[in-house]
Amino acid sequence: MTRPRVRLAFLGDEVYRLLQAKDLSGASRLSLLDLPQAFVTTESWLWPIFSAKIAADPAAESFVIRAIVDAETNVVVGHAGFHAPPDARGMLEVGYTVLEAHRRHGYASSTVSLLLQEAAERGASVVRASISPDNAASLAVIRGLGFVHVGEELDDEDGMELIYERPPSR
Repeated sequence: MTRPRVRLAFLGDEVYRLLQAKDLSGASRLSLLDLPQAFVTTESWLWPIFSAKIAADPAAESFVIRAIVDAETNVVVGHAGFHAPPDARGMLEVGYTVLEAHRRHGYASSTVSLLLQEAAERGASVVRASISPDNAASLAVIRGLGFVHVGEELDDEDGMELIYERPPSR
């Protein structure tokens, strides 16, 4: 299967605020994208988290969550980005969600590949993915892209997570 081409479209704090207020049409207008309903329903928990990260560190805005856009159709299929700017060791942690209707078409692999390239361009030394042991699809994506299991952690919100890392794409 040929993976779809994707691009990551900047959303930013103002769009996050509109999504948090459930103003999908305003957020779509400001982002110049037709944002999916899921961004104000099942994914609405994200926007306050990333707004708080930007409030604490304005430099985070260019790293955190963006819309995953199918480059051919211009359809928003999910969201992805890094959890925060690089830490002291130069590590960037990826996060991504492909919306239910668009899963199993290669969007996750295409998106993580793009994030690996971006991590290299930003000078990161390592890229991390933290995944629930029950998330077989994400585990397959990460393993297929050369991530190596390096440990596990108990996350306060998500429970047990397996930690995978690899160098960014050069």
